[in-house]
Amino acid sequence: MSGPPHVRRPATLASLAAELGVSRTTVSNAYNRPDQLSAPLREKVLEAARRLGYPGPDPVARSLRTRRAGAVGLLLTEALSYAFRDPVATGFLEGLALACEQAGQGLLLVPVSPEHADVAAVHQAGVDGFVVYSVSEDDPHFRAVLERPVPTVICDQPIGVEGVDRVSVDDRDGMRALGRHLTGLGHRRIGVLCMRLGPQRQDGPASLARQQETSYPVQRERISGIRDALVEVGVDWASVPVVERFEHSPEAGASAAAELLAGHPDVTALVCTSDVIAIGALQWAAEQGIDVPGRLTVTGFDGVPEADRLGLTTVRQPVRRKGQVAGELLLERGDRNTPKYVVLPTELVVGATSGPAKKREEFFSGW
Repeated sequence: MSGPPHVRRPATLASLAAELGVSRTTVSNAYNRPDQLSAPLREKVLEAARRLGYPGPDPVARSLRTRRAGAVGLLLTEALSYAFRDPVATGFLEGLALACEQAGQGLLLVPVSPEHADVAAVHQAGVDGFVVYSVSEDDPHFRAVLERPVPTVICDQPIGVEGVDRVSVDDRDGMRALGRHLTGLGHRRIGVLCMRLGPQRQDGPASLARQQETSYPVQRERISGIRDALVEVGVDWASVPVVERFEHSPEAGASAAAELLAGHPDVTALVCTSDVIAIGALQWAAEQGIDVPGRLTVTGFDGVPEADRLGLTTVRQPVRRKGQVAGELLLERGDRNTPKYVVLPTELVVGATSGPAKKREEFFSGW
């Protein structure tokens, strides 16, 4: 009976070094420190490796020796698809990826659900540092990140975390400028459509207490900005309807617009705390045959490409640059012990969806 066919064992660093009559350090340098070898010697090593089937140094073993993973972790408290579906997240991810690419680092997405407290994915992530993308102040995954002995950079929120770098925009100031634009057009009966104010699902009117107690500072600041502008012209904020949606989608924006205007038909302007929500509100208005901006003004916040295409009045923030700065802060931190806080500028973009407020006698009843 014939025995099993001979299977050639794969070459190792040691066997390749023996084959060439060089040290194992020389073989390692051909991959990891090519500047230490002459070009002919390095090519000789690599050609022999190809011939013998040596795949190169084991990246896992190398990371154990150097204690470096060669990758940045991006913490997302959303489903993974959100990073590729939401235009603001996509822009941020592009900027962060660019910073990693320029530094020769990998990027590991660590998506987790805001509705579940399992933090194993954070503990097990093989990364040299984390960028935390806009999570709530009490998120358990964020607390798990802080337990890791690696540098961390926060994008947007949470705020006021000691010793941690952060990059953001001044959300309140940006929304205040938008609010002043609307009050300058005569709007006093304004409704607000906002993104989620807490980690647990809730859809519907957001009370004054919920607006102030939200664990999402970005939403609190954007709502506060429009409140500032209205209070300046004597509007009682308690009279301003605010409708919240847990999902961040055009469909959520459309349903929120329908809900708010069904209860408050005298509203002349909808202020949305994101462009995605505003795009949904515009779609709903078009389906209802409502003239924008003749009958209803609609505004957003972010400046996503679709908002530009639709001519949405919005507050533009540099989302791609925000991601790049976050990556640079993390990758260039070195031995710096003092945290940095970078505030990027916003821009009020007056588009075709905002116009003068209609007088009360021009209203029709219902929507």
